[in-house]
Amino acid sequence: MSLADDIEGTKRLSRMSRAWIGDSLFRATTLTFTLVVLLLLGGIVIVLIDGATPALQVLGLDFLTSKSWNPVTERYGALVPLVGTIATATIALVVGVPCAFAVAFFLTELCPYRLRAPLGIAVELLAAVPSIIYGIWGLFVAAPYFQSTLEPALAKWLGPIPVIGHLFSGPPIGIGLLLAGLILALMILPFITAVIRDVFESVPAVLRESAYGIGATRWEVVWHIVLPYCRTGVVGAVMLGLGRALGETMAVTFVIGNAHRLPKTLFDPTTTISATLANEFNEAVSDMYTSSLIGLGLVLFVLTFTVLAIGKRLLLRNEYAKAGARR
Repeated sequence: MSLADDIEGTKRLSRMSRAWIGDSLFRATTLTFTLVVLLLLGGIVIVLIDGATPALQVLGLDFLTSKSWNPVTERYGALVPLVGTIATATIALVVGVPCAFAVAFFLTELCPYRLRAPLGIAVELLAAVPSIIYGIWGLFVAAPYFQSTLEPALAKWLGPIPVIGHLFSGPPIGIGLLLAGLILALMILPFITAVIRDVFESVPAVLRESAYGIGATRWEVVWHIVLPYCRTGVVGAVMLGLGRALGETMAVTFVIGNAHRLPKTLFDPTTTISATLANEFNEAVSDMYTSSLIGLGLVLFVLTFTVLAIGKRLLLRNEYAKAGARR
């Protein structure tokens, strides 16, 4: 073996050694950040459980089933805020998901090419508006309109309908469950729209062109080609919007009414977990009061974690189904 071959072999070993060191450092760095995130998550869970334990030991299951919230008598129940959180998030999804789907469908299938980027940016800019601005707008602009015009009209036209008519009955107050849900729908709209638009655009052009070639309409292409192809992304977009709706605080606090009572109609004021925490944490003067509020935070954490876990499960199921179909 010549001297040149020895030198080349030494250089090759040196490059391999540097590559191995770089890969090891990269692996260690990413593992470190992953462990830090997991430790932070675990720390949050421990703090919530530790803080909520005194209240849970005294109140037991009544904390989840009682609708009483009385700091004077030291009786606290999470039922009203929990129902309010789920109800507002449900309204937001019922209204926001179809609107986001329609906007994404228009931007990817119907909108002129030159207008797609400006309109898409305009929709995404809604996500840049601070939540407190949504709350102020809802309180001073939307709530008076709801009280004077929209809620009386809904009560008039939808009130007589059996089954669902009861939801649109009662005095028009303006602020309440309906307004909070619609404000949340407006807030989650840009997030869901952006994700759905991106997954729509990821569909291979050959699939669209093949469907159009056999005479399919645009709606048929979207319903039978685009949606089945990107079902996973659409479910992920909905879960993203739901997680955003469950944890929203300031906008909901402004417009939901902050009343600790179960809503009987969509016009009734009520409260959510995040709104209760924002309104009352500074006023908690007793250990039981503070522990109960931390217990509400624990309930919200479990609720959000459960929803996201279900969403992840659905995504994995769709991935497994796709893998099985390809085989």
